[in-house]
Amino acid sequence: MGGSQSAEKTQSATSANTLQTQSSAQNYPSECPMHKSEAAPQSFPSECPMHQKTTPSPPSGCPMHEGGANEEEIDPRNMMPPPNQRPSPDQPFPLSTDRVVSNIPKADSDENWVYPSPQMFWNAMLRKGWRWKEGDINKQDMDNIISIHNANNEQAWKEVLKWEALHARECSEPRLKRFGGKAKEFSPRAKIRNWLGYSLPFDRHDWVVDRCGKEVRYIIDYYDIGEVDKRTYEFTALDVRPAFDSFSAVMDRSKVAMMRWKMELMDNKMTSGPSEDSKT
Repeated sequence: MGGSQSAEKTQSATSANTLQTQSSAQNYPSECPMHKSEAAPQSFPSECPMHQKTTPSPPSGCPMHEGGANEEEIDPRNMMPPPNQRPSPDQPFPLSTDRVVSNIPKADSDENWVYPSPQMFWNAMLRKGWRWKEGDINKQDMDNIISIHNANNEQAWKEVLKWEALHARECSEPRLKRFGGKAKEFSPRAKIRNWLGYSLPFDRHDWVVDRCGKEVRYIIDYYDIGEVDKRTYEFTALDVRPAFDSFSAVMDRSKVAMMRWKMELMDNKMTSGPSEDSKT
């Protein structure tokens, strides 16, 4: 009996060892919840919502990236991302990609600044949050907007040249170096005018002119004066002047203020006619 019991124990131990060996040698599928920690890392396609961190960023012109262009993609000369001539998603009509060369010379170049196309202007409005709705602007309206935009810039440059004429001996060919919009930053002059009862400008630009190596900043306030002139595409009154950020600018504005005062005085004398004393 002792030998029989010993044989049974030996057989049971052998069976247990066999089962343990089979159990440890068994491979479970990686999907098994029990073996999540042992599962091999699974790669997902970059478009998968679960892996948004690895999703490539959309191009800077995408409407959903309003102001989302990388800082290195912004052109410091006009504070705009690279030109985007691609039609936007769900655009209701095609727009021209033709661009007009301005009469404004570009600094550090023999070329002139080039105005945006209707398609570029459309994409820029989308980046600022605007969305087209049924009954909004149409293709012809976009062409007119571009014409108005270009006419205003040409008018602003003519006003700048009037100021630069004070320094014609110093520099006969000033050039526009860079510019940017500051519609929400009213100038002190605009605020004072508003306190006196005048309307605030609807837009403001700051232009930096290259006066043969010297940078001069100009402030341009845009005031609405009513209907658009269909011949010239002008509907704004521009208040253009050098910024009060240098002694030279203070002197220029003082000179021009004196010249305007003298001109008004002469006009008043001419319109009032000869005095009674001069008739006798």
